Amino acid sequence: MAQLLSPLPGTFYRKPAPDKPAYKNDGDKVAKGDVVGLIEVMKSFTEVKADAAGKITFIAENEEPVMAGQPLAEIG
Repeated sequence: MAQLLSPLPGTFYRKPAPDKPAYKNDGDKVAKGDVVGLIEVMKSFTEVKADAAGKITFIAENEEPVMAGQPLAEIG
Protein backbone atom coordinates (compact mmCIF):
# COMPACT_ATOMS: atom_id res chain seq x y z
CA MET A 1 0.00 0.00 0.00
CA ALA A 2 1.15 3.50 -0.84
CA GLN A 3 0.45 6.34 1.55
CA LEU A 4 -0.78 9.64 0.17
CA LEU A 5 0.86 12.39 2.24
CA SER A 6 -0.19 15.97 2.78
CA PRO A 7 1.98 18.29 0.66
CA LEU A 8 1.66 21.14 3.19
CA PRO A 9 0.05 22.05 6.50
CA GLY A 10 -3.55 23.27 6.48
CA THR A 11 -7.11 21.96 6.48
CA PHE A 12 -7.92 18.86 4.43
CA TYR A 13 -11.18 18.83 2.49
CA ARG A 14 -12.55 15.77 0.69
CA LYS A 15 -15.13 17.88 -1.18
CA PRO A 16 -14.68 20.76 -3.66
CA ALA A 17 -17.43 22.70 -1.83
CA PRO A 18 -19.72 22.02 1.17
CA ASP A 19 -22.73 21.31 -1.08
CA LYS A 20 -20.80 19.08 -3.53
CA PRO A 21 -20.08 15.33 -3.28
CA ALA A 22 -16.67 14.08 -2.17
CA TYR A 23 -13.99 13.72 -4.83
CA LYS A 24 -13.56 10.07 -3.81
CA ASN A 25 -14.98 7.80 -1.10
CA ASP A 26 -13.39 4.90 0.77
CA GLY A 27 -13.06 1.92 -1.58
CA ASP A 28 -13.25 3.98 -4.78
CA LYS A 29 -10.73 3.27 -7.52
CA VAL A 30 -8.31 6.08 -8.28
CA ALA A 31 -5.87 6.59 -11.12
CA LYS A 32 -2.53 8.31 -10.75
CA GLY A 33 -3.18 12.05 -10.96
CA ASP A 34 -6.85 11.94 -9.83
CA VAL A 35 -7.80 14.77 -7.47
CA VAL A 36 -8.83 13.26 -4.12
CA GLY A 37 -9.04 16.37 -1.96
CA LEU A 38 -7.89 19.90 -1.20
CA ILE A 39 -5.59 21.49 1.36
CA GLU A 40 -6.63 25.02 2.40
CA VAL A 41 -4.11 27.45 3.82
CA MET A 42 -5.25 31.04 4.45
CA LYS A 43 -8.02 30.89 1.80
CA SER A 44 -5.66 29.37 -0.79
CA PHE A 45 -6.56 25.86 -2.02
CA THR A 46 -4.10 23.25 -3.29
CA GLU A 47 -5.32 20.07 -5.00
CA VAL A 48 -4.18 16.76 -3.54
CA LYS A 49 -3.67 14.22 -6.33
CA ALA A 50 -3.21 10.48 -6.13
CA ASP A 51 0.38 9.47 -6.78
CA ALA A 52 -0.54 5.82 -7.43
CA ALA A 53 -3.44 3.83 -8.84
CA GLY A 54 -5.66 1.48 -6.82
CA LYS A 55 -8.42 1.58 -4.20
CA ILE A 56 -8.33 4.49 -1.77
CA THR A 57 -8.92 4.38 1.98
CA PHE A 58 -8.89 7.72 3.77
CA ILE A 59 -7.05 8.22 7.04
CA ALA A 60 -7.74 11.96 7.43
CA GLU A 61 -11.31 13.15 7.94
CA ASN A 62 -13.02 15.92 5.99
CA GLU A 63 -12.16 19.38 7.41
CA GLU A 64 -9.38 17.93 9.59
CA PRO A 65 -6.29 20.09 10.28
CA VAL A 66 -3.21 18.30 8.91
CA MET A 67 0.55 18.81 8.96
CA ALA A 68 2.94 18.54 6.01
CA GLY A 69 3.88 14.90 5.49
CA GLN A 70 0.87 13.58 7.44
CA PRO A 71 -0.82 10.55 5.83
CA LEU A 72 -4.16 11.49 4.26
CA ALA A 73 -5.04 8.15 2.64
CA GLU A 74 -3.72 4.76 1.61
CA ILE A 75 -3.89 3.52 -1.96
CA GLY A 76 -3.56 -0.20 -2.56
